[in-house]
Amino acid sequence: MKVDGREIPVSGSLLQPLARRTSDILRVVFALIFLGAVIAGSVITRSEWDALETSVSDIVGILSPEVSDTVYLLYGIAIFALPFAILIQLIVGRRWKLLAGYAAAGLIAGIALSFTGSGLAAPRWHLDVSDRLNTFLSQFLDDPRWIAMLAAVLTVSGPWLSKRWRRLWWALLLLFAPIHLVVSSIVPARSMLGLAVGYLVGTVIVLLVGTPALEVPLESAVEALHRLGHRITAFRVITPAGSGPLVLGASRDGEPEMIVELYGQNQRSRGAIRQVSKWLTLRSGESTPAHASLARSVEHRALMGIAVADLGLAASKPMAVTALDRGWELYARPLSHGAPIVTLRTDNARPRDTLLEMLWDSLGELHSRQITHGDLRASEIRIDDGQALFDGFSYAELGASEAQIQSDTAQLLLTTASLFGVEPAVRAALSARGSDRILAASGRLTKSAMPSRLRKPIPNSTALLGSIRDEVSNQTDIEKIAPEQVTRFTRNQIIQLVLLIGLVYVAYPFISQVPTFVTELKTANWWWALAGLVVSALTYVGAAAALWACASELVRYRNLLIMQVANTFAATTTPAGVGGLALSVRFLQKGGLGTVRATAAVALQQTVQVVTHVALLIFFSVTAGRSADLSHFVPKSTTLYLIAGVALGAIGTFMFIPKARRWLRNEVRPQLTEVLGSLAQLARNPGRFLLIVLGSAGTTLGAALALWASVEAFGGGTTFVTVTIVTMIGGTLASAAPTPGGVGAVEAALIGGLTAFGLPVGIAVPSVLLYRVLTCWLPVFCGWPTLRWLQKNDMV
Repeated sequence: MKVDGREIPVSGSLLQPLARRTSDILRVVFALIFLGAVIAGSVITRSEWDALETSVSDIVGILSPEVSDTVYLLYGIAIFALPFAILIQLIVGRRWKLLAGYAAAGLIAGIALSFTGSGLAAPRWHLDVSDRLNTFLSQFLDDPRWIAMLAAVLTVSGPWLSKRWRRLWWALLLLFAPIHLVVSSIVPARSMLGLAVGYLVGTVIVLLVGTPALEVPLESAVEALHRLGHRITAFRVITPAGSGPLVLGASRDGEPEMIVELYGQNQRSRGAIRQVSKWLTLRSGESTPAHASLARSVEHRALMGIAVADLGLAASKPMAVTALDRGWELYARPLSHGAPIVTLRTDNARPRDTLLEMLWDSLGELHSRQITHGDLRASEIRIDDGQALFDGFSYAELGASEAQIQSDTAQLLLTTASLFGVEPAVRAALSARGSDRILAASGRLTKSAMPSRLRKPIPNSTALLGSIRDEVSNQTDIEKIAPEQVTRFTRNQIIQLVLLIGLVYVAYPFISQVPTFVTELKTANWWWALAGLVVSALTYVGAAAALWACASELVRYRNLLIMQVANTFAATTTPAGVGGLALSVRFLQKGGLGTVRATAAVALQQTVQVVTHVALLIFFSVTAGRSADLSHFVPKSTTLYLIAGVALGAIGTFMFIPKARRWLRNEVRPQLTEVLGSLAQLARNPGRFLLIVLGSAGTTLGAALALWASVEAFGGGTTFVTVTIVTMIGGTLASAAPTPGGVGAVEAALIGGLTAFGLPVGIAVPSVLLYRVLTCWLPVFCGWPTLRWLQKNDMV
């Protein structure tokens, strides 16, 4: 690199990794969203858009036919000339390397929209000028391939053009929509598709070939530093640009090397994303004030560095902050003095305790001046002349709040525990800051409260955070440290929101059937309906008894019975009832069982439930005898072959994929061993085994009795044995449905089963709907407040 006739060597790669080009990646994401919106609008709501465009065209279409022809012709000429004008600009600007990207963008965009159902279709441009809409120029104006080519080449070349020309060309291209409306026409959907496809192609090529923002303005940096009295002779790359700045070591004539950090467009985009994500996820008191621009952010860092240096606690003091070409920002500082704390790690108690005391003394001095660091990683801490010094200051704040001080304390706890061990780190913290402050800060020793930049460099940081909390509890004789909520929404609140959305989704089909169902209810026998409601309670009693026995009677049966009501809500609002299983495991864990033991208890209950279900099905099928035609429920041979193929495929997957085998060995095998061990214990305890079987049978027979009572409420016409078979077979088939709670599938299976056994449709439909109200919807609406009560009492 030559600057003012001097050759300044640069060692190392200046190119930013592809995965770190935040601005270019955001542009691709936006293009994908735009293309998806155009496709969705064309497929789903195109007729509504056409009607709207026609109405707008009637309002703004004030031009006479002759003037409209002239406007259309002039715009067609402009659109036809646009790519050639861009090409000329690139040639005049000597952007020779960009010509390949220009040509590739136009070619790919044009070919992408030339594929049809019959293959590759060539453009049908012609010279017929007998009608305005069929002129040669209008062919370009309405052809999606031409619009796509224009959008692609303009997206690729735009970053290299001046801002004035770039805005002019984009305005000219996007005028095709209002031009169509003004001349009393409708914007062709295919033209909008061409615009979206061309923009996507262009953004992908820009991501691959880069933009001027990737060109590091080293010449501008050398000139700026020279004006400040620093004559640079060479650069070496210390850290390539990524989520952080490009860090360079700059050699100077007769002076020590200085550190130059350069921030570009991608750092600006990443910083904006980080600020928005913090604002969305963190509470208002937890996030620092947003910076209006990249320049303000760099200036803030420099000012905080100066403030800390004036206290004698900074490892380096800023030397220069200035703006460079193409929107880059420069931050220069001397080499940090002192030894990195990582290099002083020791297990010797005396020097270790001395180091810990230095760290907490320096942090206490910062906090006494209402300054927080915000990024207390080991790489930002140094020791010099018996004092701990800090570096970085990108997240430092003046006038810090109590929450930010607690966050600093928790960060230093994590860093010192990773370097010197949990017990001495906690002991030093308690000695320096007192138990009250450390207890308050320990609530932030969680994954959500600890920034990822501190957690990532530390192996197994999540487990370490838990160990620190436990050690603080042990040394302060506090039974449990409650985690501090720093996010706007807790995990439980998010889960509840998802469950409520699932409830609305599954309830919508039922709501549409309410008017018909209400009409049918006028003829129902309410005593049978009440009997069905009472009998359906057997399912909760049976399920609670079975799970209580599977858990070796280690939890209270009353609480298990209450949990079964909440379980109905969780199981109904999630596919295949997985929410109910997860809730049961969580309840047992809160009741004192370990994770493996709780999972094994639920698995044991489900295993016995399936075996009991199959046994009852066989028994009632034999009892039904020849009078019942069960052929309606026997799958076809094709279905059986498909099931067998899927099973073999799953077996092959687990046999030949190492990760799948490890999952079976490390996750499934311990739980399976626990279940088999529980079954062996049951064989030696027939009383508990009988209770589990009776509870499982009560669950199945309670559902069957509720359906039979519902059928009798509308006049009956079938036997209890028949209804039991329908309940078990229909419920089994519907359990494979992907819809939450099996909504739709359960109703269809039960109605089909009842009608297959000869029950009239007029009785089967309202009977099944009443059965679902009694066993599903009423418990669901009772289950929501029950689940909230369990969460409030820390039982799930």
